[in-house]
Amino acid sequence: MKEKTDLRVVKTKKILFNTLLKLMKQKKFEKIKISDICEEALINRTTFYAHYEDKYELLMELFEEQKIALLKELEYNENIIFSKDYLMELLNTIINHIDQNIEIYNAILSNNRNGILIDFLIDVIERDVSERLKDNVEIKNSELPLDVIVKFYAGGLINIGMSWLSRKEKYTKEELLTYIDKLIPNKI
Repeated sequence: MKEKTDLRVVKTKKILFNTLLKLMKQKKFEKIKISDICEEALINRTTFYAHYEDKYELLMELFEEQKIALLKELEYNENIIFSKDYLMELLNTIINHIDQNIEIYNAILSNNRNGILIDFLIDVIERDVSERLKDNVEIKNSELPLDVIVKFYAGGLINIGMSWLSRKEKYTKEELLTYIDKLIPNKI
């Protein structure tokens, strides 16, 4: 039997997520206090601590929800073998995900170090690429170790994605994908 979700808990967590994002647009995460979150969210500290040990746990749950959503979106590409088409679809999916959740990503980048975001995106990409390549016969017979291939492509995709996100007005999503399509060789 599926466990019933308490809607009050869902609502409280959503309020806390949105409040944290709002505050992260105004100041660095390190400067945000639990009292700031509670005051802005109009909840008691007791309520906050009933759900989270600290603000870091709140942030990590927010990231975990985004990670799960992004990994679910990437599952739609599971029938594409590792190739240029796969990398283009991977990047397109990530950029669409960021675009659809732009408020979250902008809040993280606006006054905060982007290291957390980069770690999050690297983890998602490395998981997807590793999973896709682990049984690939060409990779197994290649002189290149799987982890080197994964880190190479993850690093490039993350770097391009972060640049696009931080200067969104410079290139449209379509232009960016066109440029990347020209950069990735047809045979990987």
